[in-house]
Amino acid sequence: MKQFAVGVDLGGTNLRVAAVDETGALLEKISLPTRAQQSRETVIREMCEAIQRLSERLAGAGQLAGIGVGVPGIIYMETGTLRQSPNLPGWENFPVRREIESVLRTRVWLDNDANVAALGEQWLGAGRDVRSLCMLTLGTGVGGGIVLDGKIWRGFLGMAGELGHLVVAENGVRCPCGGQGCLETESSASAIVRKAQEALAAGRSPALGKLVQQGSAITSESVYQAAQAGDAPCREIFASAGRYLGIALASLVNALNLPLYVIGGGAAEAWDLFAPAMLDELRRRSYIFCEGSTRVEKSMLQGDAGLYGAARLVFQGDNR
Repeated sequence: MKQFAVGVDLGGTNLRVAAVDETGALLEKISLPTRAQQSRETVIREMCEAIQRLSERLAGAGQLAGIGVGVPGIIYMETGTLRQSPNLPGWENFPVRREIESVLRTRVWLDNDANVAALGEQWLGAGRDVRSLCMLTLGTGVGGGIVLDGKIWRGFLGMAGELGHLVVAENGVRCPCGGQGCLETESSASAIVRKAQEALAAGRSPALGKLVQQGSAITSESVYQAAQAGDAPCREIFASAGRYLGIALASLVNALNLPLYVIGGGAAEAWDLFAPAMLDELRRRSYIFCEGSTRVEKSMLQGDAGLYGAARLVFQGDNR
């Protein structure tokens, strides 16, 4: 009998649920607000209800093999407990896996959202022709995942892949993690907004000044639009983000020597603005970067990478 898995991407803003079969075909997808301001029990209940609706509609498509869930934050893999999450306040030490299994009576696999995005990209996206890759996800923060020989590499304590906290700027901006000069403070969507606000305050960006006069908020998207329209300070903001990404990538290339490095997340949509500076910095700093054999590519699956990767966890069936 055919099987399908349910993949869940639990974000701070949206909760997305998808059914995926063993070949990687997307059978159906649901998206709803996470409502993180509600209790964690409410969010889990709404997630389980969405999974049940999806499973009932696909009852004739095959047997449910299990549920994979990608969650932002640090996870105790042995227990399926979310240790801490920047996007889900109040979820510290919450037994996510146990709570879902107690409602649905189905096996659940839980992992960090960037890890499952990397796994999805290796399975069906930019990395479908390689067995190993490293992925950086650029969003509110910067996440990362490493896939070795088709499996997520989690490290000694299950915390490998915190690539947003690679130090790229000595004496740089203080990071929410407590460190200083982390990649996240230079190349995330939050960093882009911070730098845009600094440019606005200094009177360097007419385009941003016009936006504010019109009552619009400064977002990474509006900075991108201003840069695309030719605003020089906004273009430099993205070039700067690219340079710091290149510094981080050079260290990763030198340390890991993998065939592919994937850039994903919402901020990766600005690829055309940051990639030239990123690649220039990578070439300049990397000891073993081999142009033509070492690839740096934009995510193919983008927002769906985590859904496919979460489903893939189920089909792999280990590291539960």
